[in-house]
Amino acid sequence: MMMKPLGSAVHAMEQTIELVIKDAPLFGGGVGITYGPVSGGISNENWRVRHVDGGDWFVKVPGNGTEMFIDRAAAMDASRKAAAAGLGPRVHDDLADRGVEINDFLPDRRATTHSDFIDIDKCRAAIAAYRTMHSLPSLGLTKTIFDMIDEHAGQVATLGGRHYRENVWLMLNTSMAREAIEASGYDLVPSFNDPMPGNFMIGEDGSIMLIDYEYCSMNDRCYDLGIWFGEMFFSPEKELELIEAYFGEVRPEIVSRVIVHKALADVKWALWSMVQMKVSRLEFDFHKYGMWKKMRARSIMEDPDWATHLRRL
Repeated sequence: MMMKPLGSAVHAMEQTIELVIKDAPLFGGGVGITYGPVSGGISNENWRVRHVDGGDWFVKVPGNGTEMFIDRAAAMDASRKAAAAGLGPRVHDDLADRGVEINDFLPDRRATTHSDFIDIDKCRAAIAAYRTMHSLPSLGLTKTIFDMIDEHAGQVATLGGRHYRENVWLMLNTSMAREAIEASGYDLVPSFNDPMPGNFMIGEDGSIMLIDYEYCSMNDRCYDLGIWFGEMFFSPEKELELIEAYFGEVRPEIVSRVIVHKALADVKWALWSMVQMKVSRLEFDFHKYGMWKKMRARSIMEDPDWATHLRRL
C-alpha cells in the first residue's frame, strides 16, 4: 500500500481524506501522519491512516450518495455494539457527527477471499461470528429486505435510473415472497446484511471478526444466511451443512426461507447498482455487478421449486 504524507493530495478523494485527518482530534492535526487507500469497498472511500509513533486506523469517508440508503447513526450504533462484544474493532467517535467512521486497524488479521470459504472450518468460524452478531443488543433501526427493496426502487424512479427488462416480473415475484414471509412472520435479529469477503477479517487462530456495519439493521436472520450463501457461491450441499451448523438441524421450511432470502438479496443489490450508477464517483462497473445480481435472482425465481419454497414459509 502506497502511503502519502499530508499535503500531497492530487485528486478530490485524497483532498477529502486530508481534510478529515486535519479535523479529527485523534490525528493531532496531521503531524506525523501518512495515509493510503484501502481497496475492496464499493460504497465508500476507505483509507488507512498511520502515525509515525505507531497509531494505525481505518477511516471510512461516506461515499457520494450513500446517505440515500445508509443511516450513519445506526451504523455507528451497530459498530459500537459489535466492538463491545469483541466482534468488531474499536470505534473512535471523532467526526461521527459527519458520518465519518474511524476504527482501529487490524494488522494481525487479513480480509478473507472467496477461496477461504472453500474450507469448512473457516465457514464454521463465520457461523460463529453470525451467532455473535445475532445475539447483540437490539439495534435502533429495523430494516427488512423489503424495506431495502422499496427504498432502492423509489430511488431508481426519482433519479431516472435504468430498469431491467424483467423488472415487472422480478417485482411480481418479490411481492409473492413478501406475502409469504409476512404471513409466516419475521424472525428479527441484529443483522449484518453485507457479507462481502473483505468484511470478514480472519486471524491466525482461525477466528473471524466482522468490519463495516453500515448496512446493519434488525432483519430476518435467514436473510443474513441467504445473502452470505449467495455471496460465497456455496453448493446446495454446503448450504445444508451450514444451516445445520447454525440451527442445529435442517428443516425444509428453514432451507426454503434461506433460499427465498438469497433471491431477494440479489434483487436488492441489483436495484442498488442502478442507484450507484447515478450517484457514485468510485471507479466500479456497477452495471455489470447489477446485471449479475439480477440474473442470479431470476435463476432462483424461475426454478420449478420456487413456488414450493414460498408455500413452505
